[in-house]
Amino acid sequence: MSDPKPPRPYADAPRLPGSEADAPVDVRTLVVGAWRELEIGPGRGGFIFERAAAVPEAGLVGLEVRRKWATIVDQRLAKAGLGARARVFAEDARAALPRMFPEATFRRVYLHFPDPWWKKRHTKRLVIGGGLIAEVARLLEPEGELFVQTDVEDRATLYESEIRACAQLEPFGDIEGSPRLEKNPYNAESPREKRAIADGLPIHRLRFRRR
Repeated sequence: MSDPKPPRPYADAPRLPGSEADAPVDVRTLVVGAWRELEIGPGRGGFIFERAAAVPEAGLVGLEVRRKWATIVDQRLAKAGLGARARVFAEDARAALPRMFPEATFRRVYLHFPDPWWKKRHTKRLVIGGGLIAEVARLLEPEGELFVQTDVEDRATLYESEIRACAQLEPFGDIEGSPRLEKNPYNAESPREKRAIADGLPIHRLRFRRR
């Protein structure tokens, strides 16, 4: 008799509630706070920790596709005493967002330096696309904000085009009619943003809001 297979690494990663893949998820049960914010792809958690310190009133939800980092960051948040108002779940946002309710439940949604793939064949894997943007718009409060930043100009142009195509969102940048921002206004930086600033790389920041 062959030995049983070893358990999958991070098989106990935190997941959204619901035993079925399409089970509805009430966001109000995930974290406590005067309002809620969502980070898609929090990675090692640098931004979510800084944001939790900057705005203790906010409930923060992270969706991280890598089980390892979702597990590590969620455990770190709990050990820091933040587990009631900040959680990270091992989920693909493209599959998780359609499960979430009620509509208009997040005040802000953040995507920091998404899509780390450069070859043309990976275009279909891009996180920011019509389906995801439509779900973000559905879940944003009226005048709620979508903030995206990247250090790749071509990606910024692509993201801006994709988001502008969503009728529910409008540009909300430094200049009327443009989504472009010179500075990050959220008192928290992702690790990639810190590295880009240290290396003197230009950062392209986009902000839209729900009409």
